[in-house]
Amino acid sequence: MRTLQIFAAVAGLCLPAFCQSPAELEAVVTTQLGTFRFEFAADKAPKHVEEFIKRARAGYYNDSAFHRVVANGIIQGGDPLLKDPKTPKTLWGTGGMNLLKNEFSDYKHERGTVSTVRIPGKDNSDGTQFFVCVFPQPPLDGQFSSFGKVTEGMEIVEQISRVPVGENGFTTQPVRIDKITIEKKKVEPYLETPVQELHRTVTLKTTLGTVKIQLEPDWAPNHVRNFLKLTETGWYNGTAFHRLVKGFVAQGGMGDQRGSGSTHPADRWVHNVKGEFRNDIKHVRGMVSMARADDPDSANTSFFLMLGDAPHLDGKYSAFGRIVEGLDVLEAFEKEDVDGETPKRRLEVIQAVVDPL
Repeated sequence: MRTLQIFAAVAGLCLPAFCQSPAELEAVVTTQLGTFRFEFAADKAPKHVEEFIKRARAGYYNDSAFHRVVANGIIQGGDPLLKDPKTPKTLWGTGGMNLLKNEFSDYKHERGTVSTVRIPGKDNSDGTQFFVCVFPQPPLDGQFSSFGKVTEGMEIVEQISRVPVGENGFTTQPVRIDKITIEKKKVEPYLETPVQELHRTVTLKTTLGTVKIQLEPDWAPNHVRNFLKLTETGWYNGTAFHRLVKGFVAQGGMGDQRGSGSTHPADRWVHNVKGEFRNDIKHVRGMVSMARADDPDSANTSFFLMLGDAPHLDGKYSAFGRIVEGLDVLEAFEKEDVDGETPKRRLEVIQAVVDPL
């Protein structure tokens, strides 16, 4: 089967498993330092996307390397000459060129953008080499054929960018690309789940005990959808309650409070949620609501448990659930020592899970 897949990829044939649109696919780049994924912008550079997918499926990039980096700036790889560890540095970056015409577009070279290397000063000299922007590179806009965007693993891209370098930005030792595979693009959980199927409960295990939250999509369907997504993917696990105001709220759910690091594979789906405010839903003890900044539509991950009644929040914050089991845990929060509004010890979301139907 593997031989058939390779033959089909090289020949440009379309087996059933290979017939997805580029919009349904992602590249998975596995390196010696870790893995990152990127999606394709086929509407901006269709020939580049087609060529990359075909070659990746044929194993073209396997055992190549990232050979040139700028710390926290860019990483560059995809030169087939780097497959041979004996290739002299004088030839690094010279392979796989003059294969594609330019496909310049309005696709910006922002953080995570994947773009194509070309021969300096030579038009239509794009090839198989590519680079990833760690930091925005606006001078490159309209000058290079960008064709994708990192969706997971930017911390790996950053790590690669910071390896030791020598002359011309060449790495002291190339960072090996073990393989690049093409997989079906991950789908955001609950994105298209009908509202009537969002009536779920979530079990939230914390340092102080476990609560069960009944979600109420009839109040705030998009906030419930967002909370379920972050719970299902494990995004909340290991985060902490960073704010505790007795008689008022216990607030948590910030990525920078995660003990294992601030990044998570589900970061790709973190986005602001438009406010869903209702005056008839009261912020009373046991309710669960979404935190936000001054912008009414700026809620994204941080939520709070109501420790007391706060009518001044009604109609201004999006309540999306209520605690139906474990109200004694709220009493435990009230007993914790604080420094201002900060708990003196780490109070963690140990695990959040969506209960089975």
